[in-house]
Amino acid sequence: MLTIAIRREDWADPEVELPAYATAGAAGADLRANLPAALRASGLTIAPMARVLVPAGFRMQIPPGYEVQVRPRSGLALNHGITLPNTPGTIDADYRGPVGVPLVNLGAEPYVVVHGARIAQMVVAPVVQARFVAAAALNETVRGTGGFGSTGVG
Repeated sequence: MLTIAIRREDWADPEVELPAYATAGAAGADLRANLPAALRASGLTIAPMARVLVPAGFRMQIPPGYEVQVRPRSGLALNHGITLPNTPGTIDADYRGPVGVPLVNLGAEPYVVVHGARIAQMVVAPVVQARFVAAAALNETVRGTGGFGSTGVG
């Protein structure tokens, strides 16, 4: 099993769980809000159509050849309109800064992020880097230059 080292921030609440899989078959590990002390009692309110960066309270060391994808939680998206503005978000293997989750409220009502609440999920994935080279021509395909919607309706 792959190991990802995690270091809590000095200010972070050690009672908030580190990322963990809820079930044996889960692809994503739950990522929780670890709010600064001043916001722990009240939570962090996201107004409709507003974006906030929610701290997770840790940094991590992802092994070379992997990334961590941060994805929305389906229940938050369906029930409250809370999602990620850049989904999936990528955390690169060479990043060592604090982990934060950008959330956007697409709902009609303000939403309060509660301290310790599950706000996103993290999926660890292998990464393949390519070499990009200039070419004089590209091979032909049946699709050709057909773009958005060119293969059918929807």
